[in-house]
Amino acid sequence: MPDPLDRLVDDGLVRREGERARTTARWQAALARAAFQLQREGAPWMDLRLPIAAALLERYSDASDEELAALVEAMVPVEEAELAPLWRDPSGPEP
Repeated sequence: MPDPLDRLVDDGLVRREGERARTTARWQAALARAAFQLQREGAPWMDLRLPIAAALLERYSDASDEELAALVEAMVPVEEAELAPLWRDPSGPEP
């Protein structure tokens, strides 16, 4: 299997900005759909991997378990970096 992050870039879910990987609008929409569906179903999730896996499964429905796990593993740090500014304590110092 090719590098999972490269595959996500090639498929338009991630874009590179210098050394940083950023999510695309296509990925953000897929993640929003997955999170909304999980919320509607009452899924008791607090782990970012669950909506990421659900969104990737929507896109890569024919992926093997190993391929899907590698894609999730590649996407988690990208999504965490995108969400980090939202989690930052507004009363704390700027990075």
